[in-house]
Amino acid sequence: MSAWQKTGLIGAAATLVGAALAAGPVVASGDAHGSFGDVDGANPRSGIQDNVLAQGLTQTSVAWGSLSLTNPDTANGVTHYGYVTANGGPLTQDQREADKTEPDKNVYLVLGGHHYLYQGHEGGPRGYVTRVDLDQPDPVQRVSLVADADANGQPLPTFDGITWDPFSGQLLLTAEAKAPRGGVFGVALDSAGDPTTGVAVALPALGSGGYEGVQNDSDGNIWLVEDIGGPTVAGANGKAPNSYLYRFTPTDTGDLTAGGTLQALQVARADGTPVTASQLAADPADPVIGALHTYGTSLRTTWVTVHEGTEAFDATAAAAAAGATPFKRPENGVFRPGSQFGEFYFTETGDTSATSTLPGAFGAVFRLTQSSPSAATGTIAPVFVGDLEHTGLDNIAFAGRDQLLVVEDAGDTLHAQRNALDSGYLIRLGRNDRRAPEVTRWLAEGRDASALYDATTSPGYNDGDNEITGITASDGDPTVQGLLGAKVPNLTDDAWRVFWTQQHGDNVTWELSLGQTGHGGDRSEH
Repeated sequence: MSAWQKTGLIGAAATLVGAALAAGPVVASGDAHGSFGDVDGANPRSGIQDNVLAQGLTQTSVAWGSLSLTNPDTANGVTHYGYVTANGGPLTQDQREADKTEPDKNVYLVLGGHHYLYQGHEGGPRGYVTRVDLDQPDPVQRVSLVADADANGQPLPTFDGITWDPFSGQLLLTAEAKAPRGGVFGVALDSAGDPTTGVAVALPALGSGGYEGVQNDSDGNIWLVEDIGGPTVAGANGKAPNSYLYRFTPTDTGDLTAGGTLQALQVARADGTPVTASQLAADPADPVIGALHTYGTSLRTTWVTVHEGTEAFDATAAAAAAGATPFKRPENGVFRPGSQFGEFYFTETGDTSATSTLPGAFGAVFRLTQSSPSAATGTIAPVFVGDLEHTGLDNIAFAGRDQLLVVEDAGDTLHAQRNALDSGYLIRLGRNDRRAPEVTRWLAEGRDASALYDATTSPGYNDGDNEITGITASDGDPTVQGLLGAKVPNLTDDAWRVFWTQQHGDNVTWELSLGQTGHGGDRSEH
């Protein structure tokens, strides 16, 4: 048994966690005090490190990079869960090793009585979509290829974000790249969870941009969070804001090819004037950025129209032209359970450099509050402001109404600067935005041998240190009532399951459980 397949149990504090989460929205956030995160510190960036989980948590691997696909596209090298072998490279730590595809965000669905986990793949020479059959006890038969080509037979771009759209019956996947390559693709599934065509269809009406986060609301709108690094600011070791928060309102929620309206978020200064891309490009240290990263700030927001129609367009450029407000690499977002889709929380990565002198350098978690998911106006406020220890914030999920799971993707440079690998945190949302919330560490991510090799000697097309991604908590409900944010998670109920992916290196996807029992999975070496 390798260290990466061992159960991560440290003690048995799950009872307290379960009591707090099971009670749902009527429980005060204080009832879960200290129960979902108590790891003292991050792992140092040295050698091989084990993952360290908070007391009462266990992890079980459900898939890993070297697992063969049951239906490979051998001609194009799409043969394994976390590796593309088109370059002929081996799956070992050797010169010219295979491209690591980095399975990314996770979507958990129960379809046709089966429990499935779907992912897009972020790295490698081409993108693809996989499905992990969580009911399959034999790992060799567990992972299948859903799609690796578009409707014209062309290779797919690599994917970062993914969600299930119950209105149109398809997975929505985002390609995180500047126009014209970035954008949104759909993969239709039948009621049994199988792909209907086995191809991914481009959805140009949603625009082309560096989209990462993607999420539906109860009105059928599609929210997109863009992650494109801005230009480097001379002498500041940081970058100007350059990415936007979008909302797409489809003409027909059941047919996204029919077009619709894309809007982007505009933030107003205290005097009511908009914060625009041209202003922040001229002054990346504009005081409004500092204000946005100060507890107690609340600024008004308006959705501005970026584009209407069905044709392809550059969403990033159109958002700037429309006067929308760019952020410092926002990445992912999710609706707060119990808010009737009126509170949207999203992460901002920041500059991922310890030496940046720009305001907002360490990112934040923001809350956008509206009267309804389709409202034209709202307010934005920081609920957590990053610092050197908590930065590079990326994936986000709710574990309860007041319990927000946020994970880091700080990158090798910042890992070295602070001598600390990535961590996963639980932010306990309080009633007072004027002070920092309580934050505890539930995961100190380690570094496997493959990632260590990649960080020191590997070919440049494979990333280095491991990264935390794909954190999700879901009961797998594929209906509109099962949208993330529609129900308060109850992690003591077997229907609710939590997953995360340890990108890079061995590319392992884990199931996280409270206490000593879980849903199983293979614990043997991979």
